[in-house]
Formats: sequence, C-alpha cells, structure tokens
Amino acid sequence: MVDFAIENHGSIFLLKPYTKAAKAWVNENIGQDNGYQPMWPTVVLEVRYVDNVLQGIANDGLAVR
Repeated sequence: MVDFAIENHGSIFLLKPYTKAAKAWVNENIGQDNGYQPMWPTVVLEVRYVDNVLQGIANDGLAVR
C-alpha cells in the first residue's frame, strides 16, 4: 500500500498523504503552520526540502510513489 504520492510542479512539489498513518506523519513532522500550506493535508514543499522529507518518510517505514 502506498502512503503518499509526490508530484513535481517545477518550483514546488506536492506531497499527498493517502493513509491515516501518512496524515499522522505530516501532522507530527511538518505541521499545518509550517510555511505556506493552503492545501493541507497536502503539503507544499520547496525543492530544497524534498530529499530530506522523503528520507524521513522512508526512515519511518512509509511508502511514497
């Protein structure tokens, strides 16, 4: 089962949580008040943060497609 989808939109990426565990992960590790998050719980990420976020997700045993 896939927990997240990631979409590349050029200067930003969208991280979409699909599962309850994924939504809990974004709440605990990113938070709705962290930067500009108008599409919450979909997370808007700047390119420079994508690798670290994806590594954190993988380290916690969740899957991204």
